[in-house]
Amino acid sequence: MQGSRFAFGPFVLDPGAGTLLRDDVPVAVGHRGLQLLAALVGRPGDILGKAALMDAAWPGMAVEEGNLTVQIAALRKLLGPAADGSQWIATVPRVGYRFTGAVEQLDSATRSPLPLPDKPSIAVLPFANVSSDPDQDSFTDGLTEDLITDLSRIPGLFVIARNSAFAYKGKAMDVRGIARDLGVRYLLEGSARRAAGRVRINAQLVDAVSGDLLWAERFDRSLDDVFAVQDEVAGRIVEALLGRLGTPPPRKRPGNLEAYDLCVRARRLMDDSPQTAREAHLMLTRAVALDPGYAEPYRWLAMNHWMGRVHSGGPTEESRSVALELARKAVAIDPDHAGCRWVLAYLLAYDRSFAEADAEFARAIELDPNEADAWAALSDIAVLAGRVEEGLGHIRKAFRLNPFPASWYHLALGQAQYAAGDYEAAVETLRRDETYRTSSRRFLAASLAQLGRLDEARAEVELFLVGNPDFTIRHWTEREPFRDAATLAHFVDGCRKAGLPE
Repeated sequence: MQGSRFAFGPFVLDPGAGTLLRDDVPVAVGHRGLQLLAALVGRPGDILGKAALMDAAWPGMAVEEGNLTVQIAALRKLLGPAADGSQWIATVPRVGYRFTGAVEQLDSATRSPLPLPDKPSIAVLPFANVSSDPDQDSFTDGLTEDLITDLSRIPGLFVIARNSAFAYKGKAMDVRGIARDLGVRYLLEGSARRAAGRVRINAQLVDAVSGDLLWAERFDRSLDDVFAVQDEVAGRIVEALLGRLGTPPPRKRPGNLEAYDLCVRARRLMDDSPQTAREAHLMLTRAVALDPGYAEPYRWLAMNHWMGRVHSGGPTEESRSVALELARKAVAIDPDHAGCRWVLAYLLAYDRSFAEADAEFARAIELDPNEADAWAALSDIAVLAGRVEEGLGHIRKAFRLNPFPASWYHLALGQAQYAAGDYEAAVETLRRDETYRTSSRRFLAASLAQLGRLDEARAEVELFLVGNPDFTIRHWTEREPFRDAATLAHFVDGCRKAGLPE
């Protein structure tokens, strides 16, 4: 049924909006998986044949049956067991699959939306690439990201972060449903076409509550004017929402469009794997060579050096030093860039330059109060400083600004919950599929150990050490920016109880 949502166990599935919530917290699920789940949940108890399911997830495409098997296995892992220990999705040998749980169909009108902020709230949806060249996707995505950044810097607005806006890329746009899921009143949507040295941008601002179109315009300009168009679009939105004419504070723009495209493409690869991190490194290095006065590639190179060793146990001293130098360079080039500021702040904290780190975090948030990543990073640092309630507040703010965040947000939340002694909540958070590409298992093991669930804790330790064979408690605690002895002792206690190596 169009517009219907489905509740089962702790989950609520909204196929129209393309979202899955567990206990009101968004769960990261791929498009194919969501289509399969919608098909199964829409007919609970019925046996659905493999052909029907493959048609639901891959309409009009010829795909191998093994793709279906992989997607079903991923869904089972994502959902976990039902309350009675059974699987939500049962296999019917040689036929297909059946959804076994009790499902309640919810009417969309009865959904409890996120409360609207006390200021005009907006999400910028991914602009559509309407050129005939799919390689222009990075340019169009960059346009969207820049508009998000421009609006985010306006203190009078509440702006949803990039990760959450891009959760809707390529999906049918149910304006009211998206606004409800993100907890905003206004949506900006549009399209862009870049060809033959020119760019055409269509944009429209919609009030999702009333359905009114507040503003729409088409811009047809030389490609050299693309950043001026971004400034103009942002200014028109500020005027429409805040009733005053003007543009956001000026930003330092790139001088080379190829460097700009490389940065956009590299950002997508940052957290995926060591292999894609290396690919991102090459792109960002090329961007620096093309435009040495552009801050963004230095910022992301700093994080790339930092993350490059995290996959194998933590950055080396050399990686830390290079990362910090690159972050300082980014801030020197563009001192009013909140993203550069919070990256520098985070690395300074790990360098134990705490006073300077605190000042940089404060400046980042002053420059952009909607910078969700800054709030999430600050949560990590605040918790390790012993300011646990403050850290919990920061990560909750980050989730509100970014309801569909990167995996490391869940790690920061689980760490804060552990520090607060809320071990059950930490286990729930850290067992989410989203966190398993991070180093969350050590905190999950510690939480389970504090609950007395030692067998489960040791199983998680074993899995963690497969990917982090050189990990020791001593090495970790010496490099984490702990500022509070009691907080440090609490984490060490959980690690020891779980059986992590000294």
